[in-house]
Amino acid sequence: MRHRVAGRKLSRTTQHRELMFRNMVVSLLQHERIKTTLAKGKELRSWTDKIITLGKKGTLHARRQAFALLRDEGIVKKLFDEIAPKLKDREGGYTRIYKMGWRHGDGAPLSLVELVTFSSPEEKKKSPVKKAKEVLEKVTPKKKGKEEKKEKREEEKEKGKGKPKEKKEKKVKKEEKETPSKEKARKKASEEKNK
Repeated sequence: MRHRVAGRKLSRTTQHRELMFRNMVVSLLQHERIKTTLAKGKELRSWTDKIITLGKKGTLHARRQAFALLRDEGIVKKLFDEIAPKLKDREGGYTRIYKMGWRHGDGAPLSLVELVTFSSPEEKKKSPVKKAKEVLEKVTPKKKGKEEKKEKREEEKEKGKGKPKEKKEKKVKKEEKETPSKEKARKKASEEKNK
């Protein structure tokens, strides 16, 4: 009988089980929520609570103990700098477990384990116009290379047509500028003839 024997064996050897839970704790601290089986999730709670308690202590010794278990400096830093300060007022129960139904392959009960401090990032609501544009972009077929080349040529022709008009307008403006000087020259010539 297993009276007063804590923990679940999960049909694994001791080394395998310990390494699996170390990896799961690192993933949980990194992503702040993970999806796993219900039995693993329930066992993961005790591992996570112990690590977060070390983070709340904040001493050098606690930091070294946490590193000995997690073996990842970035996660240890996140634990001591970000996660533990958020949970300093809680006495325990740093995780929550949601039941997620059953896995299709083997029917194992699934659960979502997340830290109590986890808050999902709020997605900005898109306007109906933006949604419609995105859908149209997905639905419309992509143009082939020949069609794209034809469109580029047409655009270049349109641009080319626009340029001569501009040149003509510039010529007209130059003529207008020149006309007063020509008129002055004519007047001078006519005055000289009259004299």
